[in-house]
Amino acid sequence: MSGFPSFDYRNASLYGESIRLDRIAGEFGTPCYVYSRAALVAAYREFDAAFAGRDHLVCYAVKANSNLAILNLFARLGSGFDIVSGGELRRVMKAGGDPQKVVFSGVGKRPDEMRAALDAGILCFNVESEAELAVVDRVAGEMNKIAPVSLRVNPDVDAKTHPYISTGLKENKFGIPFDQAEKLYVSSRQFANVRVTGLDCHIGSQLTELGPFVEAGEKILGLLDRLETQGLQIDHLDLGGGLGIRYSGESPPRARDYVAALCKGIGRGSQRILIEPGRALVGNAGILLTRVEYLKHTPHRDFAIVDAAMNDLMRPALYDAYHEILPVTANKGNVKTYQIVGPVCETGDFLGHDRKLALSQGDLLAIMSAGAYGMSMSSNYNTRPRAAEVMVDGDQVHLIRERESVDQLVAGEKFLP
Repeated sequence: MSGFPSFDYRNASLYGESIRLDRIAGEFGTPCYVYSRAALVAAYREFDAAFAGRDHLVCYAVKANSNLAILNLFARLGSGFDIVSGGELRRVMKAGGDPQKVVFSGVGKRPDEMRAALDAGILCFNVESEAELAVVDRVAGEMNKIAPVSLRVNPDVDAKTHPYISTGLKENKFGIPFDQAEKLYVSSRQFANVRVTGLDCHIGSQLTELGPFVEAGEKILGLLDRLETQGLQIDHLDLGGGLGIRYSGESPPRARDYVAALCKGIGRGSQRILIEPGRALVGNAGILLTRVEYLKHTPHRDFAIVDAAMNDLMRPALYDAYHEILPVTANKGNVKTYQIVGPVCETGDFLGHDRKLALSQGDLLAIMSAGAYGMSMSSNYNTRPRAAEVMVDGDQVHLIRERESVDQLVAGEKFLP
């Protein structure tokens, strides 16, 4: 047993649903991202069902994985979407997403992105500063529209996660400081072209304990009471995302316990509840397949040099993140402690340190929990075309993104005259 949904061993071979992963490598090459449709559907339905009839909207955080096939799958399940750029809005629209189920987050929205979102008729802008609120008001006025807005409040709660993905502390760039939020909500009445519809909060990513969510929720509900006392009507509460997944030994809460904690103290007949899960929907639904190109043994360390690299999966280099690495076919050879590294010319190009594996040149490895922030953060560093993406669907395999070519990478470049 691998311990991951939809990816498991049968007769010493690792499968994705009903497909052997070595078959996928043979057909589509490596490195290659592989996703499980069943795992994606099950994750979404678990969140949706957790609300048990309460008025809600699950808004998938597109930044986690923006492949059109994945967006389309979630749209067909009824999902909303949390976007952070105009490009993500275009992806959602192209994938068949309902713009009236889209919330637009992010600290640096440009006027052209605001215009596109207003034209599309999105549900709400999650505004992160007074300066942004003024620009939204101006842009909406120029278009003779009223912009629906929610103010993202920074509750100064320690999410107890990696500092790069903690967003709810007062020193972070995100949101409106908690002690300024009430004043800004009240003063928003002076903007003729915005309508305050919601209250928003997001404290970070890869949280594996409920305590920070509960603490933030209590602060937000206290603020909500004060806003309603001031006569402000808040139609929805956007409680963000951030629920973690299992990479190694973590035991994150189940969706139902997470939702119950978020909704604690909120009456059923009051505001609609929005959440913005990303990693929790796609993280463990995807893996990265890679092949061992060389084994390099030195007096100090043993290296497995694979064909995937930091440009394919940035998280280990960026966050020192841990991903389990499993052999696609169990090898009964001599177990050594390997450094799993890529071909990019950086010492930081590693996918895993100190992994005990029995390896031979040419073996396939599966880097687990790579469905979130894998392909979406990948790059072309060292002029490396980005990987193919494949969806397994029972006993079927669908290519959902072709492997890039070097010709595509250089197509837009021009010589000097």
